[in-house]
Amino acid sequence: MAFKIDYDSPAFLKKFLDDRGMAMQKKFGQNFLVNSAARKRLIDSLDLQPDMTVWEVGPGLGSMTSEILERGASVTAFEIDRGFAAILKEAFDDRKLKLVEGDVLKTWKKECSEFGVASRFFGNLPYNVAAAIVADMISAGVRFDAAVITVQKEVAQRITAAPDTEDYSSFSVLCQWAYDVSNVMDLAGGSFWPRPNVDSRAVKMVKKEPFPRCKDPATFMKVLRAGFLQRRKTLKNNLSSICGSATNAEHILLSAGIEPGRRAETLKLDEFLVLSDKIFENRDGMNK
Repeated sequence: MAFKIDYDSPAFLKKFLDDRGMAMQKKFGQNFLVNSAARKRLIDSLDLQPDMTVWEVGPGLGSMTSEILERGASVTAFEIDRGFAAILKEAFDDRKLKLVEGDVLKTWKKECSEFGVASRFFGNLPYNVAAAIVADMISAGVRFDAAVITVQKEVAQRITAAPDTEDYSSFSVLCQWAYDVSNVMDLAGGSFWPRPNVDSRAVKMVKKEPFPRCKDPATFMKVLRAGFLQRRKTLKNNLSSICGSATNAEHILLSAGIEPGRRAETLKLDEFLVLSDKIFENRDGMNK
Protein backbone atom coordinates (compact mmCIF):
# COMPACT_ATOMS: atom_id res chain seq x y z
CA MET A 1 0.00 0.00 0.00
CA ALA A 2 1.10 3.54 -0.70
CA PHE A 3 0.12 4.59 2.83
CA LYS A 4 -0.94 2.80 6.00
CA ILE A 5 -4.50 2.91 7.31
CA ASP A 6 -5.35 1.80 10.84
CA TYR A 7 -8.51 -0.14 10.10
CA ASP A 8 -9.09 -0.91 13.79
CA SER A 9 -9.27 2.70 15.01
CA PRO A 10 -12.49 4.69 14.56
CA ALA A 11 -10.59 7.83 15.64
CA PHE A 12 -7.98 7.28 12.92
CA LEU A 13 -10.61 6.55 10.30
CA LYS A 14 -12.59 9.66 11.19
CA LYS A 15 -9.51 11.87 10.99
CA PHE A 16 -8.41 10.18 7.75
CA LEU A 17 -11.74 11.03 6.15
CA ASP A 18 -11.94 14.51 7.70
CA ASP A 19 -8.48 15.39 6.37
CA ARG A 20 -9.75 14.56 2.88
CA GLY A 21 -13.04 16.37 3.25
CA MET A 22 -14.97 13.10 3.16
CA ALA A 23 -17.80 11.70 5.25
CA MET A 24 -19.62 8.41 5.59
CA GLN A 25 -22.80 8.36 3.53
CA LYS A 26 -25.84 6.72 5.10
CA LYS A 27 -27.54 6.31 1.71
CA PHE A 28 -24.82 3.81 0.75
CA GLY A 29 -25.07 1.92 4.06
CA GLN A 30 -21.41 2.57 4.83
CA ASN A 31 -19.92 1.01 7.96
CA PHE A 32 -16.30 -0.08 8.47
CA LEU A 33 -15.60 -3.39 10.21
CA VAL A 34 -13.10 -2.31 12.88
CA ASN A 35 -12.74 -5.75 14.47
CA SER A 36 -9.53 -7.27 13.10
CA ALA A 37 -10.26 -10.77 14.45
CA ALA A 38 -13.62 -10.74 12.70
CA ARG A 39 -12.05 -9.59 9.44
CA LYS A 40 -9.56 -12.45 9.56
CA ARG A 41 -12.25 -14.99 10.37
CA LEU A 42 -14.41 -13.81 7.49
CA ILE A 43 -11.57 -14.08 4.99
CA ASP A 44 -10.56 -17.46 6.41
CA SER A 45 -14.08 -18.70 5.65
CA LEU A 46 -13.59 -17.86 1.95
CA ASP A 47 -11.03 -20.70 1.69
CA LEU A 48 -8.82 -18.70 -0.63
CA GLN A 49 -6.00 -20.14 -2.68
CA PRO A 50 -3.28 -18.11 -4.45
CA ASP A 51 -4.30 -16.76 -7.86
CA MET A 52 -8.03 -17.09 -7.18
CA THR A 53 -10.29 -14.31 -8.41
CA VAL A 54 -12.61 -12.52 -5.97
CA TRP A 55 -15.45 -10.09 -6.49
CA GLU A 56 -15.75 -7.74 -3.53
CA VAL A 57 -18.74 -5.42 -3.12
CA GLY A 58 -18.30 -2.27 -1.07
CA PRO A 59 -14.57 -2.36 -0.26
CA GLY A 60 -14.66 1.08 1.39
CA LEU A 61 -11.08 1.93 2.36
CA GLY A 62 -9.88 -1.60 1.66
CA SER A 63 -9.65 -3.33 5.05
CA MET A 64 -10.95 -6.62 3.66
CA THR A 65 -9.36 -6.01 0.27
CA SER A 66 -5.92 -5.94 1.86
CA GLU A 67 -6.61 -9.25 3.66
CA ILE A 68 -7.65 -10.89 0.38
CA LEU A 69 -4.69 -9.53 -1.58
CA GLU A 70 -2.25 -10.68 1.10
CA ARG A 71 -3.39 -14.24 0.41
CA GLY A 72 -2.43 -14.01 -3.23
CA ALA A 73 -5.86 -13.57 -4.78
CA SER A 74 -6.87 -10.95 -7.33
CA VAL A 75 -9.78 -8.66 -6.51
CA THR A 76 -12.39 -6.96 -8.65
CA ALA A 77 -13.91 -4.39 -6.30
CA PHE A 78 -17.28 -2.75 -6.91
CA GLU A 79 -17.39 0.66 -5.20
CA ILE A 80 -20.14 3.26 -5.55
CA ASP A 81 -18.44 6.03 -3.52
CA ARG A 82 -16.12 8.12 -5.70
CA GLY A 83 -14.05 9.26 -2.73
CA PHE A 84 -13.39 5.71 -1.57
CA ALA A 85 -12.62 4.66 -5.14
CA ALA A 86 -9.96 7.37 -5.41
CA ILE A 87 -8.31 6.21 -2.17
CA LEU A 88 -8.35 2.57 -3.29
CA LYS A 89 -6.62 3.52 -6.55
CA GLU A 90 -3.90 5.30 -4.58
CA ALA A 91 -3.56 2.67 -1.88
CA PHE A 92 -3.31 -0.58 -3.86
CA ASP A 93 -1.28 -2.06 -6.68
CA ASP A 94 -3.63 -2.11 -9.66
CA ARG A 95 -2.07 -5.34 -10.96
CA LYS A 96 -4.01 -7.25 -8.31
CA LEU A 97 -6.94 -4.88 -7.76
CA LYS A 98 -9.41 -3.93 -10.46
CA LEU A 99 -11.88 -1.23 -9.53
CA VAL A 100 -15.39 -1.06 -10.98
CA GLU A 101 -16.99 2.25 -10.02
CA GLY A 102 -20.73 2.75 -9.66
CA ASP A 103 -23.77 0.87 -8.38
CA VAL A 104 -23.00 -2.86 -8.42
CA LEU A 105 -26.59 -3.64 -9.43
CA LYS A 106 -25.92 -1.68 -12.63
CA THR A 107 -22.32 -2.75 -13.30
CA TRP A 108 -21.90 -6.42 -12.43
CA LYS A 109 -23.57 -7.87 -15.54
CA LYS A 110 -21.25 -5.99 -17.89
CA GLU A 111 -18.24 -7.09 -15.85
CA CYS A 112 -19.45 -10.68 -15.93
CA SER A 113 -20.15 -10.70 -19.67
CA GLU A 114 -16.73 -9.27 -20.49
CA PHE A 115 -14.52 -11.12 -18.02
CA GLY A 116 -16.56 -14.00 -16.63
CA VAL A 117 -17.56 -14.79 -13.07
CA ALA A 118 -15.00 -14.92 -10.27
CA SER A 119 -14.29 -17.96 -8.11
CA ARG A 120 -15.26 -16.17 -4.91
CA PHE A 121 -17.71 -13.44 -3.88
CA PHE A 122 -17.32 -11.30 -0.79
CA GLY A 123 -19.04 -8.28 0.62
CA ASN A 124 -20.38 -6.36 3.58
CA LEU A 125 -23.56 -5.69 1.65
CA PRO A 126 -25.61 -2.53 2.22
CA TYR A 127 -28.74 -3.39 4.15
CA ASN A 128 -31.11 -1.80 1.64
CA VAL A 129 -29.88 -3.77 -1.39
CA ALA A 130 -28.35 -6.98 0.01
CA ALA A 131 -31.20 -9.30 -0.97
CA ALA A 132 -31.51 -7.65 -4.38
CA ILE A 133 -27.83 -8.23 -5.18
CA VAL A 134 -27.94 -11.91 -4.23
CA ALA A 135 -31.26 -12.60 -5.94
CA ASP A 136 -30.26 -10.70 -9.08
CA MET A 137 -27.15 -12.81 -9.58
CA ILE A 138 -28.83 -16.15 -8.89
CA SER A 139 -31.76 -15.28 -11.15
CA ALA A 140 -29.31 -14.47 -13.95
CA GLY A 141 -27.68 -17.89 -13.56
CA VAL A 142 -24.48 -16.49 -12.05
CA ARG A 143 -23.05 -18.50 -9.16
CA PHE A 144 -19.70 -18.42 -7.40
CA ASP A 145 -17.81 -21.45 -6.11
CA ALA A 146 -18.15 -19.84 -2.69
CA ALA A 147 -19.48 -16.57 -1.32
CA VAL A 148 -19.26 -14.97 2.11
CA ILE A 149 -21.54 -12.02 2.72
CA THR A 150 -22.21 -9.91 5.78
CA VAL A 151 -25.78 -8.67 5.87
CA GLN A 152 -28.40 -7.45 8.28
CA LYS A 153 -29.26 -10.34 10.60
CA GLU A 154 -32.84 -10.47 9.35
CA VAL A 155 -31.63 -10.94 5.77
CA ALA A 156 -29.30 -13.74 6.88
CA GLN A 157 -32.18 -15.45 8.66
CA ARG A 158 -34.16 -15.38 5.42
CA ILE A 159 -31.26 -16.91 3.49
CA THR A 160 -30.94 -19.90 5.84
CA ALA A 161 -34.59 -20.27 6.90
CA ALA A 162 -36.22 -23.71 6.94
CA PRO A 163 -39.73 -24.53 5.69
CA ASP A 164 -42.63 -23.76 7.99
CA THR A 165 -40.82 -20.90 9.71
CA GLU A 166 -41.64 -17.20 9.72
CA ASP A 167 -38.50 -16.23 7.79
CA TYR A 168 -38.96 -18.81 5.01
CA SER A 169 -39.70 -17.06 1.72
CA SER A 170 -39.14 -17.26 -2.03
CA PHE A 171 -35.73 -15.68 -1.35
CA SER A 172 -34.87 -18.54 1.04
CA VAL A 173 -35.73 -21.15 -1.58
CA LEU A 174 -33.87 -19.25 -4.31
CA CYS A 175 -30.66 -19.09 -2.23
CA GLN A 176 -30.89 -22.73 -1.13
CA TRP A 177 -31.57 -23.84 -4.71
CA ALA A 178 -28.27 -22.34 -5.87
CA TYR A 179 -26.11 -22.81 -2.76
CA ASP A 180 -25.53 -24.79 0.40
CA VAL A 181 -25.90 -22.06 3.02
CA SER A 182 -24.55 -21.80 6.56
CA ASN A 183 -23.93 -19.15 9.21
CA VAL A 184 -20.35 -17.97 9.78
CA MET A 185 -20.66 -15.52 12.66
CA ASP A 186 -22.78 -12.79 14.21
CA LEU A 187 -21.46 -9.25 14.39
CA ALA A 188 -22.86 -6.80 16.92
CA GLY A 189 -23.06 -3.11 16.12
CA GLY A 190 -19.91 -2.41 18.12
CA SER A 191 -17.82 -4.28 15.55
CA PHE A 192 -18.46 -1.46 13.07
CA TRP A 193 -17.82 2.24 12.75
CA PRO A 194 -20.06 4.13 12.55
CA ARG A 195 -22.09 1.80 14.75
CA PRO A 196 -25.22 0.62 12.91
CA ASN A 197 -28.58 0.31 14.63
CA VAL A 198 -28.89 -3.34 13.61
CA ASP A 199 -26.97 -6.55 14.21
CA SER A 200 -25.25 -8.27 11.31
CA ARG A 201 -24.56 -11.86 10.40
CA ALA A 202 -22.08 -13.37 7.97
CA VAL A 203 -23.37 -16.20 5.80
CA LYS A 204 -21.38 -18.63 3.67
CA MET A 205 -22.83 -19.89 0.40
CA VAL A 206 -21.17 -22.81 -1.41
CA LYS A 207 -22.18 -23.63 -4.99
CA LYS A 208 -24.62 -26.52 -5.04
CA GLU A 209 -24.23 -29.32 -7.59
CA PRO A 210 -25.92 -30.73 -9.55
CA PHE A 211 -27.72 -27.64 -10.75
CA PRO A 212 -30.38 -26.52 -11.67
CA ARG A 213 -32.16 -29.83 -10.93
CA CYS A 214 -35.24 -28.66 -12.82
CA LYS A 215 -36.26 -28.66 -16.48
CA ASP A 216 -36.60 -24.90 -16.80
CA PRO A 217 -35.08 -22.43 -14.31
CA ALA A 218 -37.33 -19.61 -15.53
CA THR A 219 -40.42 -21.67 -14.66
CA PHE A 220 -38.95 -22.57 -11.27
CA MET A 221 -38.42 -18.90 -10.39
CA LYS A 222 -41.90 -18.02 -11.65
CA VAL A 223 -43.36 -20.71 -9.38
CA LEU A 224 -41.49 -19.25 -6.39
CA ARG A 225 -42.74 -15.74 -7.04
CA ALA A 226 -46.34 -16.85 -7.55
CA GLY A 227 -46.35 -19.34 -4.67
CA PHE A 228 -45.32 -16.78 -2.07
CA LEU A 229 -47.27 -13.88 -3.61
CA GLN A 230 -49.83 -13.93 -0.79
CA ARG A 231 -48.56 -16.05 2.08
CA ARG A 232 -51.97 -16.70 3.64
CA LYS A 233 -53.41 -18.09 0.43
CA THR A 234 -53.15 -21.71 -0.63
CA LEU A 235 -50.90 -22.87 -3.43
CA LYS A 236 -53.98 -23.64 -5.49
CA ASN A 237 -55.05 -20.01 -5.34
CA ASN A 238 -51.60 -18.46 -5.72
CA LEU A 239 -50.65 -20.64 -8.69
CA SER A 240 -53.91 -20.24 -10.57
CA SER A 241 -52.54 -17.21 -12.43
CA ILE A 242 -49.58 -19.08 -13.93
CA CYS A 243 -51.51 -22.32 -14.43
CA GLY A 244 -54.39 -20.68 -16.28
CA SER A 245 -57.04 -21.51 -13.67
CA ALA A 246 -57.53 -22.83 -10.16
CA THR A 247 -58.65 -26.14 -11.65
CA ASN A 248 -55.42 -26.47 -13.61
CA ALA A 249 -53.40 -25.54 -10.53
CA GLU A 250 -55.17 -28.19 -8.46
CA HIS A 251 -54.57 -30.85 -11.10
CA ILE A 252 -50.87 -30.03 -11.39
CA LEU A 253 -50.35 -29.88 -7.63
CA LEU A 254 -51.92 -33.30 -7.21
CA SER A 255 -49.78 -34.71 -10.03
CA ALA A 256 -46.75 -33.41 -8.13
CA GLY A 257 -47.92 -35.16 -4.97
CA ILE A 258 -48.72 -31.87 -3.22
CA GLU A 259 -52.00 -31.17 -1.45
CA PRO A 260 -53.58 -28.09 -3.16
CA GLY A 261 -54.58 -26.63 0.21
CA ARG A 262 -50.99 -26.30 1.42
CA ARG A 263 -49.23 -22.94 1.52
CA ALA A 264 -45.88 -22.21 -0.13
CA GLU A 265 -44.09 -21.77 3.19
CA THR A 266 -44.62 -25.48 3.95
CA LEU A 267 -42.89 -26.77 0.80
CA LYS A 268 -39.32 -28.02 0.79
CA LEU A 269 -36.93 -27.18 -2.05
CA ASP A 270 -37.34 -30.61 -3.65
CA GLU A 271 -41.12 -30.18 -3.72
CA PHE A 272 -40.76 -26.83 -5.49
CA LEU A 273 -38.49 -28.48 -8.06
CA VAL A 274 -40.99 -31.26 -8.76
CA LEU A 275 -43.83 -28.75 -8.95
CA SER A 276 -41.86 -26.57 -11.34
CA ASP A 277 -41.26 -29.51 -13.68
CA LYS A 278 -44.95 -30.46 -13.63
CA ILE A 279 -45.96 -26.91 -14.54
CA PHE A 280 -43.35 -26.79 -17.29
CA GLU A 281 -44.52 -30.14 -18.69
CA ASN A 282 -48.14 -28.95 -18.75
CA ARG A 283 -47.47 -25.48 -20.16
CA ASP A 284 -49.05 -26.21 -23.53
CA GLY A 285 -52.26 -27.48 -21.97
CA MET A 286 -52.83 -24.44 -19.75
CA ASN A 287 -55.29 -21.74 -20.64
CA LYS A 288 -53.61 -18.62 -21.97
